[in-house]
Amino acid sequence: MLGAVQLGLLAACVVLFVPMGMAGWHLSRNKMLFFSCALFITLAVGVHLTPYFPSISAFLSASEVISTPAILYHDSCVLLLHRVVYKDVRECDVDSNFDDNENVCKRSWDWIRNGEVDDCEFQKLKKSDASDLLNGSWVVVAGDSQSRLMVVSLLELIMGSEGVEKIKGDLFKRHSDYSVMVEEIGMRLDFVWAPYVANLTEFMTRYKGSKDFPDIVMMGAGLWDMLHVNNVTEFGVSLRVLRDNVLSLLPVSSSLDAGDGGVSEPKPSHLLHLFWVGMPTLITSMLNTAEKKERMTTAMFSSYDNELAGSNLLRQSGGPLLKLDIGLLSEFCGPHCTSDGMHYDEVVYNTALQIMLNALLIESNQKPQ
Repeated sequence: MLGAVQLGLLAACVVLFVPMGMAGWHLSRNKMLFFSCALFITLAVGVHLTPYFPSISAFLSASEVISTPAILYHDSCVLLLHRVVYKDVRECDVDSNFDDNENVCKRSWDWIRNGEVDDCEFQKLKKSDASDLLNGSWVVVAGDSQSRLMVVSLLELIMGSEGVEKIKGDLFKRHSDYSVMVEEIGMRLDFVWAPYVANLTEFMTRYKGSKDFPDIVMMGAGLWDMLHVNNVTEFGVSLRVLRDNVLSLLPVSSSLDAGDGGVSEPKPSHLLHLFWVGMPTLITSMLNTAEKKERMTTAMFSSYDNELAGSNLLRQSGGPLLKLDIGLLSEFCGPHCTSDGMHYDEVVYNTALQIMLNALLIESNQKPQ
């Protein structure tokens, strides 16, 4: 192969320089014609030599593959977080929690075990692991009843069922905020009742100009907008306004801050972990009022979900918030996991919580012990 390349180069030199020399001898009085002939011969030689050299595009493609494995791994694992399966309610094994009163096994879940998911090493964090991960953190959850159920799952993991029972009266006060300090690990948790997307925007604006920012923010809305406003276009506009307000709080480079010549607002000095609590799958026939059955249909749910996907609010579409897909998880769990077609059994929100915690582990490059 080496001899063929050398022979090709020798032939190219002969083809290139001999005609150019002859042309230069005979056409020296017409420089334009000389350079035209030289250019034509050079291009012809270049075409014939191309097969002997790797293309630039191939080189760039190889460089791209080599330079981004960490990013591809990070993104692929995040995308696999929702690959879960729920065990049938009739199944019972040594890992299931037995309920003596109902004489059934509580529905359990796990990640679908295959090569891709196994490579990501997802784990169900226990109290000690979650406490280490959230130690000293400020967690804020804002939204409707779906977000409140995420708070219940988080506190039950950290404080235990008995600890949560003591505070459930305050936590479930109708349409109210709630705050608690888990002294054992120094974790502060605030729940903000914000059932409309517009409420979430107001909630985010309170941090503009503030030097204190939460470490973790979970937020979500849509059900109240669907029921009481029932305007898909207006919902989409509200989501985009919320997105712009969230983006204004994220850290940007100092050159961009000073670009307008004004004084920049304080920005978080640490990484903000932002999550969106998605709407659950709605089972219209099980909804408990005629108004809900009329307005909260499967078609309307799809329209609202499409507006969310197109708002660029979610990280899945290039936005700042990672979606905890309650809709997908509740669909996996099935109709027997809900009594009112809207609020699901705790196993659904426990799954979403573990997805969030594993996302935090991925972003911080940590692993539970």
